[in-house]
Amino acid sequence: MNILVTGGAGYIGSVLIPELLKKNYNVTVIDNYFFSQSTLKNIKLNNFSLIKGDVRDLILINQIIKKFDIIIPLAALVGAPLCDLKKKEASEVNFESIVSMKKLLSKDQQIILPVTNSGYGIGKEGELCTESSPLNPISLYGKTKVAAEKEIMDRENSISFRLATVFGMSDRMRIDLLVNHFIYKALKDKKIKIFEGHFKRNYVHIGDVARVFLFAIENFQSLKNNTYNFGLENANLSKIELANKIKTFLNDFEILESNEGKDPDKRNYVVSNKKILSSGFKFKNSLDNGIPEVISGLKHLPNNKINSNV
Repeated sequence: MNILVTGGAGYIGSVLIPELLKKNYNVTVIDNYFFSQSTLKNIKLNNFSLIKGDVRDLILINQIIKKFDIIIPLAALVGAPLCDLKKKEASEVNFESIVSMKKLLSKDQQIILPVTNSGYGIGKEGELCTESSPLNPISLYGKTKVAAEKEIMDRENSISFRLATVFGMSDRMRIDLLVNHFIYKALKDKKIKIFEGHFKRNYVHIGDVARVFLFAIENFQSLKNNTYNFGLENANLSKIELANKIKTFLNDFEILESNEGKDPDKRNYVVSNKKILSSGFKFKNSLDNGIPEVISGLKHLPNNKINSNV
């Protein structure tokens, strides 16, 4: 099976690609190495190809797209701050490149698309966000990902995963993601100032994100033409609850609340992940084992390997 992963040298791709290769899939990655990372460059396997290129390069995409059975579009400007900083690029990469790619695909080619559950925006108190809940993205990031999902799910042979806030170690490490960021602050500064501490969101480990792509490939016929929330059912936590969870592992972590600051995504919702659980997928990771992993990983990670996403 031939698989194309765009943006495969990023945070998620750096964990996913080795897992795909272990399964002996033929994997091609396109990445523009926007963050000057070195991820994947040392892989020397017959079933792996790395193309330094951009998903907006329609000549490139048109030349290669037809030979792939499955496309996993990871290429994106991720997060509200980065998208607000680079509005034009965010629209081009997150949405317009998806539209262009879709037009080049045959009906038999399969797409597995990750988006964000921040598309739910501000949740209603006492109500769970399910896959049928209204989408109300606030930020440009959320809007581009919701639009991309709609575009892809209008065709057959597609799956969309609405990812919770991802955490865990990766060769292209990100510390702007909330769990990773809180742990980084706990290790570096021993304290953190939290705004909108009551805002809740859902979390998921990067290892399980990689595993659900493999699960989708292996169970495509039963999963196709559906969207799935993808997060830990027992990890709908407020920012303060998350910080206190981390404090149980780093007890000198001082947590301060502030009235200054606002989440550009306005993310405050509780998500139901029952649909993916009913499909047979089983999560292997949790905050309880993921937090110690990130603590250990960040302690031993050189500073030049720690990247913000902005």
